Amino acid sequence: MKLKELQEMGTDELLTKKRDLRQESLHLRLQQQSGQLEQPSRLRLLRRDVARIETLLTQRNKEAAAKK
Repeated sequence: MKLKELQEMGTDELLTKKRDLRQESLHLRLQQQSGQLEQPSRLRLLRRDVARIETLLTQRNKEAAAKK
């Protein structure tokens, strides 16, 4: 997922997306443990997407705190 797409999302959308990505990551890790994972690179991409979302959420929280 592109950073620009994530920046256009609202905070609630980002939290929902983060939850969905973590859920997908859990399922892929379970597949990996059972030896059924077809795309191991997908795990890496999911981790990076979650990190991007967390970074954006942290920046938004800091901006909101600075305004107060």
